[in-house]
Formats: sequence, C-alpha cells, structure tokens
Amino acid sequence: MADRVHPTADSPRPSTSSTLSDTTKPSSPPPGTYVIQLPKDQIYRLPPPENAHRFKLYTRQSHRRRNRCRSCLFCLLAILAILIILLGITLAVFYFVVRPKSPNYSIDAISISGLNNLTSSAISPVFNLSVRADNPNKKIGIYYLTGSSVRIYSSNEKLSEGVLPDFFQPSKNVSVLRAVVRGAGVNLSSGAKNEIIEWVKQRAVLLKVEIGVPIKVKIGSVKSWKIKVKVNCDVTVDELTAAAKIVKKNCDYSVKIW
Repeated sequence: MADRVHPTADSPRPSTSSTLSDTTKPSSPPPGTYVIQLPKDQIYRLPPPENAHRFKLYTRQSHRRRNRCRSCLFCLLAILAILIILLGITLAVFYFVVRPKSPNYSIDAISISGLNNLTSSAISPVFNLSVRADNPNKKIGIYYLTGSSVRIYSSNEKLSEGVLPDFFQPSKNVSVLRAVVRGAGVNLSSGAKNEIIEWVKQRAVLLKVEIGVPIKVKIGSVKSWKIKVKVNCDVTVDELTAAAKIVKKNCDYSVKIW
C-alpha cells in the first residue's frame, strides 16, 4: 500500500486568490470614494415626472393670473374712460345751457382822509371805496360771504385794511359795494413817505387795492361750494383828499375753485 503524504507546516499552501479567475475578481474603487448601489427601478430621469407635471400646472396658473390681472386693468381703464366721457358731456351740456360768463370788478370811486400830514411819525388813513361788481350771467346768482378782506397799499407798504359787506347778487345785475377801509398808527418808512410826497406833487398817487372774498354760485336751486375770488386793482388818484379823483385804473381777478 502506498504511503499517503501529508503536508507539513513548511510546505506552501495553495493561494485562494490564484484559484479565482480574473473575470470573477471584483474591481476595487479608487481610494476616498463610495459606491452606492440602487435598485434599477428606483432610478428616475431628471426631473421626475410628478415635478414636471407640477411645473406645468404652476405655469398654467400663473398665466391665468396674468390674464385675470390684465382683464381687471382693462376694465378699470374702460370705466375711467367712460367716466371722463360722461364728465365731458355733462360739462358741455352745462356750458351750452347755462352759458357762464366771468363777473367784472372795478373801483368806481375813492375818497381819502388822514393822509394830509405825511411827515408825522404815525398816520391813520381812511379810505371810502365804491367797488363795482357786474354779474352778466342770465342763470347764475352770486353770494358774497363773510370772511372778505380789503387791503390798500402804496409804495409797497400797507396803509389800511377792511371788509366788504355780505350780500346776494342776482343774475344780470350790477351792484356797487361800499367799504370803509381804515388804518391806525401806520408807520411808513422814510423812503415810502418821500415817494408818496413826490407823487402828490405830480398829482398821480399810485394805490394798490387787494380784495379777497369767498363766494357761492347759485344755479337754479343748487348752490356751489365756497369759491375764493381775488381782485387786484392798480388805481392812480390825483390827490390824497376826500375829493380825490381816479385818473387811471386797471383791475384783474383770479378764482380759486378748491
């Protein structure tokens, strides 16, 4: 019987790695990297289908919102245009029915006292004014309200201040308003005194009359809100006495509706 040979500790052992073929030997990943394995059915394309659907839905909603905003803006512009057209038609009808005309104002007469001695330290002039108000309108009346003011200046310095009376002026009417305008303890500068004295010598004293009065316009039974009328008149008189005569005058006015 042949003897069986047993391997000894010194005899080389066969390497298991040498028994594996190169095709079955797994490749090692590069150092510092990780390999994550996912099932094939969990790999999705980018973006996922549900995200693409949500994006399409959001885009459609945004488009609808923009269209809705544009529609609202168009409606607002259309309403504004209609209101402007209606306002224009109303004003045109009002103009052709009422035919409004501007009132006219002027200074008819003026008498002066208290300016005989301009060399005194303080003066107290008094002016008696006759203000002519002409309302040429056929269908408009004018209420002259409380809160008016009348100021008289000469050489850019205020001489006196007063008010106009309250009254109602009917249509197609000419009224003369009388106002007493007083000044008390007025101290004129030396330059203003010398200029006024020189005007007296030339018999051409320049006065400036400023009138401000709130009014209400009446058309039929309808009254307007308060309207501010301001009248400015440049008046030249021949002397500073009760017998003063107007040698030149020029008046204009402005209306402040609001």
